[in-house]
Amino acid sequence: MGFFLFFFLSLLSLASSASRDHHKTFIVRVQNDAKPSIFTTHKHWYESSLASVLSRSTPAQVLHVYDTVFHGFSAKLSPTDALNLQTLPHILAVIPEQVRRLHTTRSPHFLGLQTTDSAGLLKESDFGSDLVIGVLDTGVWPERQSFNDRDLGPVPSKWKGQCVTTKDFGPGSCNKKLIGARFFCSGYEASNGKMNETSEFRSPRDTDGHGTHTASIAAGRYVFPASTLGYAKGVAAGMAPKARLAAYKVCWTAGCFDSDILAAFDAAVADGVDVISLSVGGVVVPYHLDAIAIGAFSAADQGVFVSASAGNGGPGGLTVTNVAPWVATIGAGTIDRDFPADVKLGNGKVVPGVSVYNGLGLSPGRMYPLVYGGTGGGDGYSSSLCLEGSLDPKFVKGKMVVCDRGINSRAAKGEVVKKAGGIGMILANGVFDGEGLVADCHVLPATAVGASNGDEIRGYIDSASKSKSPATATILFKGTRLGVRPAPVVASFSARGPNPETPEILKPDVIAPGLNILAAWPDKVGPSGVSSDSRNIEFNILSGTSMACPHVSGLAALLKVAHPEWSPAAIKSALMTTAYTVDNRGETMLDESNGNTSTVLDFGSGHVHPTKAMDPGLVYDITTMDYIDFLCNSNYTINNIRVLTRKNVDCSGAKRAGHVGNLNYPSLSAVFQQYGRRNMSTHFIRRVTNVGDPNSIYKVTIQPPSGTVVTVKPEQLVFRRVGQKLNFLVRVQTMAMKLSPGGTSMKTGSIVWSDGKHEVTSPLTVTMQQPI
Repeated sequence: MGFFLFFFLSLLSLASSASRDHHKTFIVRVQNDAKPSIFTTHKHWYESSLASVLSRSTPAQVLHVYDTVFHGFSAKLSPTDALNLQTLPHILAVIPEQVRRLHTTRSPHFLGLQTTDSAGLLKESDFGSDLVIGVLDTGVWPERQSFNDRDLGPVPSKWKGQCVTTKDFGPGSCNKKLIGARFFCSGYEASNGKMNETSEFRSPRDTDGHGTHTASIAAGRYVFPASTLGYAKGVAAGMAPKARLAAYKVCWTAGCFDSDILAAFDAAVADGVDVISLSVGGVVVPYHLDAIAIGAFSAADQGVFVSASAGNGGPGGLTVTNVAPWVATIGAGTIDRDFPADVKLGNGKVVPGVSVYNGLGLSPGRMYPLVYGGTGGGDGYSSSLCLEGSLDPKFVKGKMVVCDRGINSRAAKGEVVKKAGGIGMILANGVFDGEGLVADCHVLPATAVGASNGDEIRGYIDSASKSKSPATATILFKGTRLGVRPAPVVASFSARGPNPETPEILKPDVIAPGLNILAAWPDKVGPSGVSSDSRNIEFNILSGTSMACPHVSGLAALLKVAHPEWSPAAIKSALMTTAYTVDNRGETMLDESNGNTSTVLDFGSGHVHPTKAMDPGLVYDITTMDYIDFLCNSNYTINNIRVLTRKNVDCSGAKRAGHVGNLNYPSLSAVFQQYGRRNMSTHFIRRVTNVGDPNSIYKVTIQPPSGTVVTVKPEQLVFRRVGQKLNFLVRVQTMAMKLSPGGTSMKTGSIVWSDGKHEVTSPLTVTMQQPI
């Protein structure tokens, strides 16, 4: 709640100075049932409310009206206006807008979704038929074969959405596959001025590629042949090939604006989507100030599963975003395919790298002069990163150039090298990037190498400069390699826990394929994303938690068809408790950034296992009232909770639910502040619902985190029918440990319920914190 106080103190400060009275967009939460009868529409009432606090010269312009997941509107206001608006009796909250960023075909096979199986999740769910996935992103390129409607039945009768047509998105753009398309740009234009329609479409059409890519991962049809520049050849397919798609364009050249995102949530739920997929994120703020958390809460309350990307801020800790417990937060892992492009040095050493490049370039067997951009004059820093205009053509012409990763995009560095006359590029990770490698569609012969190998190459250049034989290198492009081991590995960029807002809720929830994923791509957008790249392709290979999120969105659609009675929380539970933590060598998954064993802060409950998720045995279900109790126990005020939930709540009974960690979540996280105490303990109450066999007995197996004593009562759960719910109590006891002020230690274990057929696994973490 400190953020909220800080925000209004900031408004007071700003309001005192006219010179700083800048306008920005605010989202305004209004009491649900307060509209006076004299107003015919909510919009007229909202405009009247605005007019009452604005100066006469300022028009009362409402950007969006919200009435499905949120009651209220958005408007561009000065801080003074926002402060005055907050004083009106029917205004519950005035929330400053955030600008979000995008979190940027072997995966069905890798996930075990075989089309030839006589039984299994795809067959059981009829490939997701009649489920609707709403994708909030950069729009869609409807002509792609991934969105063809061949052999699909009629549009589901429950669908209430629309296909917004424009001069560049005609009436034939939608079909029985892509059944809806809308765009939301009022918030974007309020902050950035009128859209430049020569560089982007005022329509649902995608001018970026991200939205087309994520939509086809979630629900793309089978397309053969598919490849990117000859790489990753095979059949392209989404997770739920028969599911229907609705595209909601909320992201533009300047980003994705909260007021537009909330409007898209509002429309998607009213339209009748079953799943919302959202591969964008921003900074973590309290839930009642977070438009994504607000939209997702009401969506989940109305039975819509919301999947969101965890973010690409890894491998550092506390980087995970979209952390609300009613959202499925998805991190990224690798699959068993890569694109090796090794560097051969003049000293005979071969350094591993990755790339997607098929253009003209290097002559076989020829070695090229090798230089490091950072030693070519200028300020050294800019040229080391190969920033625009930083390279001296006299220094790099005809040479292979080493560029450090950071600041500008990876592919843009290659364009800088190419413009300066370089023959090729070696892109070297920095220390923070570690050893994680991303394959890019470069505009010149180029490859990416890890941090330690980058050091080795720079060291070779340095030593060669002191000898009589100058440094040389070439790149050996080896195409597509399958059956890579180990896999999966937690992607270096995948955002990590702990959860910055609620450490008692473990985030991310799970990981899914997110590295080097092939999916559909629009025309007129080069595969590298560089403006000068004029190559046209039907499929592109991208990496990010943006790619992992729609994998889970599609899987959730399949599970919803197979189990229409399951709530969003039950679907998430099934994905979490059946996830695995071992790779294809049978060992705990590794962390790509350093090669060490990964932890629950990296992968949450583990990597999704769709086939097992169809039959999880038990699920941890969560009701709307459970979430309200959680918010009460998180010390949110009644008003904060009303802003988030649209409900008049009473927190007096919440203490019966115990503490924050007693939300019926499929993972368990105990957080202890030591404060000089020696012995500490806490307990968790959990409730499981039998979705397996009618007569079944589940016995518990406990792997306690080191240094803790964990007991579970009862140790056996006896079910007599499907749908039966039983409670159990977990008690965790631990001893204080030596920590420096502000220090933290986390240990992990697990609780597994098994009936001999199902294994229902919950990670258990114990975090010790020494206050400063």
